[in-house]
Amino acid sequence: MEEPRAIQSLEGGKYMTNIFWLIASTAVAAFMAVTMIIVRLKAAKKPASVKKIILPPLFMSTGSLMFFFPEFQVKWIQVFEAISVGIIFSLFLIKTSKFEIRKQEIYLIPSKAFALILFGLLGIRIVIKLIIGSSISLGETSGMFFLLGFGMIMTWRLAMLYKFKQLEKKLRHSYSNT
Repeated sequence: MEEPRAIQSLEGGKYMTNIFWLIASTAVAAFMAVTMIIVRLKAAKKPASVKKIILPPLFMSTGSLMFFFPEFQVKWIQVFEAISVGIIFSLFLIKTSKFEIRKQEIYLIPSKAFALILFGLLGIRIVIKLIIGSSISLGETSGMFFLLGFGMIMTWRLAMLYKFKQLEKKLRHSYSNT
């Protein structure tokens, strides 16, 4: 009879290494979530712009360089799965991202639900990581979560850009009629 994977991984200290990486990556993700909340609250005080909407996913895209290294490479089906889950997760962020016109400029309205959604997604991420972490390598898990995050942020930002452009058009139209 074969021993459960957790017992097998106790040999050679792998179990402790896996726990360390789970805790470390969760701490980093929590730090990033808190940072994102603070940045978003500060951003709400200044007018939004196309540049501010487009740059975050552009900067994040540099992380795709990880896939040049074999330990981070994933199968195409895993790419599809991770990006699909990211798109589904983005729906919550899209729903809570709203703009308003103040003083002839467009501002992002801070949402009270944003922090709850981010921490909820973090919790879901941890559960998914625990489930798939025992069946695929740490590098593949990292690659899949990068793709999940990129799919989520890219979809969210494209939706924000669309909403922003609609308001911008409305603002220009109302400005030209006055």
